[in-house]
Amino acid sequence: MSRWPQLWDRLEAATGQRLHDGKALAVGGGSINDAYVWQHPQQTLFVKFNRPEREAMFAAEALALEAIASVQAIRVPKPMLWGTVAGASFLVLEYLPLTSHGDWRQMGVHLAQLHRQGTGDRYGWVQDNTIGATPQINPWSDHWPDFFAEARLGYQFKLARRRGGVFPQADALLARVSDLLNHHPTPTLVHGDLWSGNAAFIRGGEPVIFDPASYYGDREVDVAMTELFGGFPRAFYQGYADTYPLASGYEQRKTLYNLYHILNHFNLFGGSYEAQAQRMIQQLLR
Repeated sequence: MSRWPQLWDRLEAATGQRLHDGKALAVGGGSINDAYVWQHPQQTLFVKFNRPEREAMFAAEALALEAIASVQAIRVPKPMLWGTVAGASFLVLEYLPLTSHGDWRQMGVHLAQLHRQGTGDRYGWVQDNTIGATPQINPWSDHWPDFFAEARLGYQFKLARRRGGVFPQADALLARVSDLLNHHPTPTLVHGDLWSGNAAFIRGGEPVIFDPASYYGDREVDVAMTELFGGFPRAFYQGYADTYPLASGYEQRKTLYNLYHILNHFNLFGGSYEAQAQRMIQQLLR
């Protein structure tokens, strides 16, 4: 029996919806998943498959989407079902017809509202998750600089050494994190992987974010990442600043926050990301 009938049997048992007689259309789902749009007269859904050992990754994604949705500040696809079936892990999501065209100012406003309203009392997350295909550890912490130094930069440096990366100034930078992050941010629910490929719009221009790597941290990590690879226009930042202005010192902190993602890209892809990380470390230690 193929995975599709088994999957829809599971969905019917969980929700009462019977969507067996549909059609699977393969679509882009990022670099690590097989993704499909399931077209059925009653409902269209988005389905991602991966190896069975990736079940925890999909469960963590579903949990993050539910957490973001609960704040009622910005749209995310609703997770419908996740688990394993026929030798594969899967995640079934609400299908949202996405476009790159929409109200970017509202994207900034809605993200700022998520950050203002979605707060906690500690840094970290209820479980570990992934950033791309890399494990992302999320131990609870009362001290943001310690969390970022240990669970973010320190962990990526550890993975980078295993990959053959050489970062002579890594320890010096880790020792400086407390000085660089001395602004005492409120623990805030962040998307965690907010590059332009994880933000879009649906019909009518409503902003949508997806593929989160969420945790409670400094809200600036999301804003910083939007600047790392480009794609977010000025209207986005205007909308954010008008709703929830950033604290002074962000321009320096964003380099530290984005170093995490550059190290992760080195660990995923190698190449020139090592040299880029070295330049960022040198800049931070000046």
